[in-house]
Amino acid sequence: MLEARLQHASTLKKLLDAVKELVTDANFECNETGIALQAMDTSHISLVTLLLRSSGFEHYRCDRNSSLGISLASLGKILKCASNEDVLTLRAGENADVLTLVFEAPDSERCSEFEMKLMDIDSEHLGIPDSNYDVVVKMSSVEFQRICRDMSTLSESITIECAKDSVRFMTEGDIGSGYITLKPGMSIDDSEDTSTTIELQQACSLTFSLKYLSNFTKATPLSKTVTLSMSNEYPLLVEYKVNEIGFIRYYLAPKMNEAE
Repeated sequence: MLEARLQHASTLKKLLDAVKELVTDANFECNETGIALQAMDTSHISLVTLLLRSSGFEHYRCDRNSSLGISLASLGKILKCASNEDVLTLRAGENADVLTLVFEAPDSERCSEFEMKLMDIDSEHLGIPDSNYDVVVKMSSVEFQRICRDMSTLSESITIECAKDSVRFMTEGDIGSGYITLKPGMSIDDSEDTSTTIELQQACSLTFSLKYLSNFTKATPLSKTVTLSMSNEYPLLVEYKVNEIGFIRYYLAPKMNEAE
């Protein structure tokens, strides 16, 4: 038996918006510690992982480990029936073939219940080792989203160059080039919570697909900040913390130089 209650349905709505462009169907792995998702995008170029800790739910019960195969498109259709402020409860019995979603208005005068058919999805869980990154940049998620949007007008690729005193975003296309430099302490809203910080082990410069980075920024409503972890040895890690409940992480390999 799984029963998980979120105080606001908007949390799950935002999480779904953050992954639905990359993943169509996925297994939600449920156990006593929480609910997790891991899936490659349809092109097998990026990887997304999601964790919702049991402690972040208003109520959480999971009697035994279970895997719920879910169509994200179907889930999205049902979630449109919920108001952002509704209390959301997820329920699934043992060996269930449906997931029950209950939406309760805060004033308790309205309660909606939907059942969604579950799927059998073959998926291979990838072990993700702890990595020592060359550089870790924490910055405003809104600023990162804007950079990706602005740079997309010039090119399909973006180079992120990190030094001790700055992080530079560069792109070059047929109509011209663009450069945006952020220095530690900079913030778009004068808030210390969103100021740029750089933890550098060694300088790093890598190029990535703007199409994928722009998709990752759909997680912006979930967090005021985003963390970019880069290394010459590992894929880029883009992480958004989800309040106190968990996180969503995206992994993307850099583009290789044509000369390589």
